[in-house]
Formats: sequence, C-alpha cells, structure tokens
Amino acid sequence: MSAIINRRHFIAAGSAAVAMPFVARDASAQAAWPSRQIRMICSYPAGGQTDLLARAFGEYISKQVGQTVVIENKAGASGAIGTAEVARAEPDGHTILCSISTTYVMNRVMLKTPGYDMDKDLTLVSVIPGAGLPLVASPKSGVKTLEDFVAFARKNDKVNFGTYSVGSAPHMTINELNKQYGLKIEPIHYRGEAPMWTGLAEGSIDFAMGSYTAAQTVLQGDRGVVFAVHSKKVDAIPNVKTLPEQGATSKFFTVSGFTGWAVPKATPQPIVDRLAQLCVAANSDPKVKEVLKTFVLEPALGFKETNALYQKELPVWIEAAQALGLQPV
Repeated sequence: MSAIINRRHFIAAGSAAVAMPFVARDASAQAAWPSRQIRMICSYPAGGQTDLLARAFGEYISKQVGQTVVIENKAGASGAIGTAEVARAEPDGHTILCSISTTYVMNRVMLKTPGYDMDKDLTLVSVIPGAGLPLVASPKSGVKTLEDFVAFARKNDKVNFGTYSVGSAPHMTINELNKQYGLKIEPIHYRGEAPMWTGLAEGSIDFAMGSYTAAQTVLQGDRGVVFAVHSKKVDAIPNVKTLPEQGATSKFFTVSGFTGWAVPKATPQPIVDRLAQLCVAANSDPKVKEVLKTFVLEPALGFKETNALYQKELPVWIEAAQALGLQPV
C-alpha cells in the first residue's frame, strides 16, 4: 500500500514538475508585462476612425500600465501590411494591432497572399461593434424608404450606388439588394468615404452608404436623405428603420462589422486577458467616450464576448463576400 501511495505521489510530483515551467512562464509574463514601450500598429492611415480609436485607447492603456504606447500607422493592402507585421512580432504583448473587420475577415477572400493567417497567426483581444451604416439617397431621387428605393431602381434604367471600396460593406449591401429584388444597380467604387460623399453631393451618384459621422457632409446640407440603416439603428436618427425592418432578408443585414485589437497568436493568455480588461475599462475614460460618441460606436467588448461575436459573424461576412464573385488579388 505504501509503495503504491509513494509511486502515485512520485508520478503526481513528476507531472507537476513538468507543468510548472509553463505555469511559471505565463505567470512571469503577466507579472512582467509591460516591461517596455508598447507598439500599437494601426493598419489604416492617420486621422481616420481606426486611428483615432487606437490613439484614445492607447493613451488610456499607457496611463494604466505606466509605459508609453506608441501608435504607428502602417497602412496599405486593406490593412494587410500592418497586420502582417504584427503577426511576425514577438508574442510578448508589446506589439498590438488595431484594425477593422476588413482586415480580420474580408482579406481571407479579397487577397491571395495577405501575409498572415488570421486563425494561425493572431489572437483577437477586444472589439468595438460597428455602428449602423446609413443608406443615403440624393434628394432629387425622392427616395425616403427601401420601398421607394426599389421602385426607383426598377423605374430607371441606369442607377448607381457609391461605395468606399471594392468588397466593402456598401458593395456587399448593393449585391444583396440586387439579388433579393432583381435589380441591376451599379456599384461605383471610391477610394474612401470622403470622395464618395462628395460624389453624392455633386450629383455624380444616386445613392451611397457609409458611416453616419462621415455622412454629415451631405446630411447637414440637405444634399442627402437617409432612407434605411444597415443592420442596426442609429440613435441620432431613431425614426429611420433598418433594412431588415423594411423587408430586406439577407443574413448580411444582421452583421455590423467591428474595430478591434489583436496580438500575435502565442501571446500568453494572462497578457491577452489583461489587455482585454484594459480595453473594456477604457470605455469609461472621457476621451475614449468622446471618440465612441463621435463615431456612434458601442463600447469595447471583453475577450470572450469578442470571440463569440467574431465566430458568429465570420461565416456571414465570408458568404456575402464570396457572393461578389471577385477574384483575389
């Protein structure tokens, strides 16, 4: 009996000894993080929504951890350039990515060789669910509802709709509406929201879709009328119904996209959890709250909520993107 007990104790002790280095490594990593300056790579240009979110959250994190958080804008290839750099970085929590759902989801379909594999190379830490995107009509169209929009598109031979890039949410929205209602609306792709809204204001396009904040350039000048909102209502225009509320049935109209943070895949979980907690805590920071309010965004989510949302929305985004029939570049 004694020999059996001793043997069991020996085995248990041996197992613990094998496990201890890994436990100690994670604990040590958590205790030491951050031990130096943190790089937060924003994979989109300075001055935009993603950049401003990176800076507001980065400033808050810096105050809490006592280390400088430097924002580096590494734009290009739909966010792939900056994302690939983070994917190759040391997985110690000192290099963080701030990007959007295009980078985390759409590049799977849009790019042949993005330079990273989202599943193998990165861990999603925290996301900010996207706001509802308004669909805006030129006042001369007379469109005020989705029903009006469909009727207008059927009555006129040549109808176009502005998007802020190929493969963007507006591009997929038009494709889904064309399929459901048997329309032939032509997407007109711009390089960003600013020129797209300028196109609508000047009468170059009939309709456009983008962020509520950026749309103010046409809405405040009575050069655009919101007739629907993609996926979720916007508090500032509560009387405007969503596409599903007006009869649009595509699953794509149930997702909203997101902005969020990721780290290299092998980053110790304690560091991932700590970073996620900081992102959630930042929701109460005055500067962060102001940026969220400016872009009509929801608060950042925790690690579990983030990855649950990601897994739920991923297949819907992929299906809608593949339906565009675009060849990866």
